[in-house]
Amino acid sequence: MTQELTPTETTGEAATTFASLDPRNGNVLAEYPIATTADVADAVERARTAARWWDAQGFRGRRDWLLEFKKAIAVDADSLASVVSAETGKPHGDAFLEVMLAIEHLDWAAKNAKKVLKARKVPSGLASFNQAATLEYKALGVVGVIGPWNYPVYTPMGSISYALAAGNAIVFKPSELTPGVGKWLETKWNSIAPTQPVFQVITGLGETGAALARSGVDKIAFTGSGPTARKVMAVCAETLTPLVAECGGKDAMIVAGDADLDKAVQFAAFGAFGNAGQTCAGVERIYVVESVYQQFLDKFVAAVKRAVPGGTDDSTYGPMTLPRQIDVVRSHVEDALAKGGTAVVGGPESVKERYVEPVILTDVPETSSAVCEETFGPTVVVNKVRDLDEAVERANGTSYGLGASIFTKSKSRGRAIAERLNNGMVSVNSVLGFAGIPSLPFGGIGESGFGRIHGADGLREFSRPKAVTVEKFKAPLNLMSLERSERDMKISAAMLKYMHGR
Repeated sequence: MTQELTPTETTGEAATTFASLDPRNGNVLAEYPIATTADVADAVERARTAARWWDAQGFRGRRDWLLEFKKAIAVDADSLASVVSAETGKPHGDAFLEVMLAIEHLDWAAKNAKKVLKARKVPSGLASFNQAATLEYKALGVVGVIGPWNYPVYTPMGSISYALAAGNAIVFKPSELTPGVGKWLETKWNSIAPTQPVFQVITGLGETGAALARSGVDKIAFTGSGPTARKVMAVCAETLTPLVAECGGKDAMIVAGDADLDKAVQFAAFGAFGNAGQTCAGVERIYVVESVYQQFLDKFVAAVKRAVPGGTDDSTYGPMTLPRQIDVVRSHVEDALAKGGTAVVGGPESVKERYVEPVILTDVPETSSAVCEETFGPTVVVNKVRDLDEAVERANGTSYGLGASIFTKSKSRGRAIAERLNNGMVSVNSVLGFAGIPSLPFGGIGESGFGRIHGADGLREFSRPKAVTVEKFKAPLNLMSLERSERDMKISAAMLKYMHGR
């Protein structure tokens, strides 16, 4: 997600700085420089030099450096969580949990890169049995990361950690809403490797991100909205720079008739209202089988009514970090009600200047924007379905395909339903279970983007495969020649029929 901010006013000159604001009260937290195109180019050039040093460290050397980086973050995690809390408005405990998850991923990437990416022999096949075949993965060089504001540590570190472990240098442009988080991470890196700009942070607005996308980096990792991703893709296309994009979701939760309703309610409340609903893979739609619909709804309403948004660490969740998202939330609630939906908790009056109180909508038509479009706020639609088949059909009914969750006491049924959902990730009997497992890839399909971070796929995402063959001995049949013999061709034809024509 991005925001268009007004740069700090200057007299007679273009603005050179912008302000980071506390979304709880609008107070200025700090001023940060707006990196120009030249600044970005300089950072990328420094990164190119650093990337050669970093690649030369090898898997073991990079592992040791990254574990030192992990340690530096972990021992000062409370400080980082405070920066996250100030810039996003989320309670300190939520911010600390985000830092914990990011550290787990950094640890896994550092410790598993060699196993995933090291050179290995692969079968040559009978037709090329005189060749020794090897597959290896090489670092791309410099990776540009454009980060979001909703999880300003966890999400970008999902690209940064895996790209670093794969041997790349990083130029990171944090969201203009959370620049302090990026600078904190850069300072920590510099505390262990002050002379090696392997990890650099540039701050600025949308123009700075565009400059990074067209700077000639070897890949861009972007997290944000679909419309912004399209703009980034268009810029990347100018230089054929590859892109991995995570673009949000409209994730569905399915509740079967045999589900543990108390457990489902607990996770539904967390998935829908945690972080003020500002979670790409959070719960925005809930489909409940009619036999337990009213029971689930009654329990869910009671749980959500206990949620209290606010600006303290004791609050259930904080403010809307992105001010203009408040208008989106309001419009989705109003559209759902205008099309026949019912608000059983809250309503349009729940949308305040900085905070949105919990809203639960029921009987909302599937054509409503509250069902079809990403709301990214503390609202959720709970709709009744006849059975699990209808639940799957509705869950697959949007253009998004990031994550989903299923609640049922039958693990086999849960797995079977998961197979039928058109998305990148599914949790059975939990919400966001996949997000905390470093070995699992994270990403979606359709409007939710493409490419993967985390896990072995995340390491390969920031590498390029290289195939090498070495002739072990002369081929019995001389086919790679402009003067192939009739004998060799007859033998080849017979072999083809024997091997593949039967």
